[in-house]
Amino acid sequence: MTKEINQRDVLKTAPVTNDYPGVPEDAAKWSGASVGNHITRRTFLGAAGAVIATAGAVLAQQPTPTPQAPRVKGPRVWLDMDQKELDDAYDQSVYAPNGQQIVGRYATNSEATRDRLGQPRRYAYGPTPVEGLDVYVTKRLNAPINIFIHGGAWRGGFAKDYASPAELFVHAGAHYVVPDFTNVLDAGGNLVPMAEQVRRAVAWVYRNAQSFGGDPSRLYVSGHSSGGHLAGVVLVTDWQKEFNLPSDTLKGGLCCSGMFDLKPVRLSARSSYVKFTDEIEQTLSSQRHLDKLNCPVIVAYGTFETPEFQRQSRDFAAAVKAAGKPVQLFGAKGYNHFELIETLANPYGFLGRAVLDQMKLTQT
Repeated sequence: MTKEINQRDVLKTAPVTNDYPGVPEDAAKWSGASVGNHITRRTFLGAAGAVIATAGAVLAQQPTPTPQAPRVKGPRVWLDMDQKELDDAYDQSVYAPNGQQIVGRYATNSEATRDRLGQPRRYAYGPTPVEGLDVYVTKRLNAPINIFIHGGAWRGGFAKDYASPAELFVHAGAHYVVPDFTNVLDAGGNLVPMAEQVRRAVAWVYRNAQSFGGDPSRLYVSGHSSGGHLAGVVLVTDWQKEFNLPSDTLKGGLCCSGMFDLKPVRLSARSSYVKFTDEIEQTLSSQRHLDKLNCPVIVAYGTFETPEFQRQSRDFAAAVKAAGKPVQLFGAKGYNHFELIETLANPYGFLGRAVLDQMKLTQT
C-alpha cells in the first residue's frame, strides 16, 4: 500500500544541508530566513544584498566633504618663497617622508659593518667627552684617509651610526674616520663650537695619521646634510693661520646635500633652535670664503631633495667654478635627501664611485 507523502512531511524529514562550506549550519537563524533550518543560495544572497543596499543608502545620505580652499600665498621672504614655503624647504620631512626609516637603516647597517670589520679604534681629539673619533683601519700601510662628518640638522647624530661606508674605504686601501662632536642644542644654539670641534678633529688626524698607518699628505673630507655644511666650513679653513698646518692640508672634499650660504637658513624655521647672528652667518657660510679653498670639491644633491637644498648645491658649485677652483657637480636623479648618502657605502654607487675616483683608489 502506497503511503502518500505531502510537502510538509518532506520538509520535516529532509536532511539539513549547507550550500556554503565553511558557513555555520545556524547561519539561517542569523539571516532570519530559515525554513526547516535550511538556507538557500537565493536567501543568503538576498539577505547580503539587502545589507549592502542599506549601507549604501546610509552612505548616500552623508554630506559631501567641503573641499579645502587653496592656501593663500604670504609675503615673499626669500626668492619667490613665502614663510611656509621657506620653512618647508629646510624641513626634510616635508620632502622625504621615509626619512626616519632610512636614518634607522644607517644604524643597523653600521652594526652589520662592525660585525664584519670589527670595532674601530677610538681616539680623543679634544678635552671634552664628546670629542672622540672612530678610525676604521685598512691593512695597507701609509694609506690615504677620508674623514666623514655626519648630519642631523645640527641637532643630533653619532659617529657609530655612520660606519657603513667604512667597508668601501677599508677594502679600497684607505682609512675611514668619523668624529663625534657637540650639537647645537647642547651648545646653546651656537654653531661655532661644532665647527671648531670638527676642525680640531681634522687637525688631530693630520698630526696623528702615522700612528694608525695613515698618510697625512693624502687627507680628504666628506660630509652630508648639516655635515655637508660643516665639511664646507672645514674646506675653507685657513689651516696655516689657525692650526700651523700646511695650507693644502686637505686634498679633496665631498659636500653632499649641504648648506653653503646661511642667509636663507637664518630666515627659516631653523632659527627657532639656532641662534644666528651676522657674525655666525658670515663666518660659517663657506660660499663666502672660497679664496681659502685649496683642493678639488665634489658637490652632490638628489633630485628629490627640497628646492633649497638643490639650489644651495648648484649655487655653491657655480661659485667654486667662478672662483677658478676645480669642482664637480652631480645631481642624482631619483634620490631624496636621506637616500643619496647611502650610495657612499657602495663602490659602484653614485657617491662611492665618485669619491674613490677623487682619491685615486680602485673599486673592489
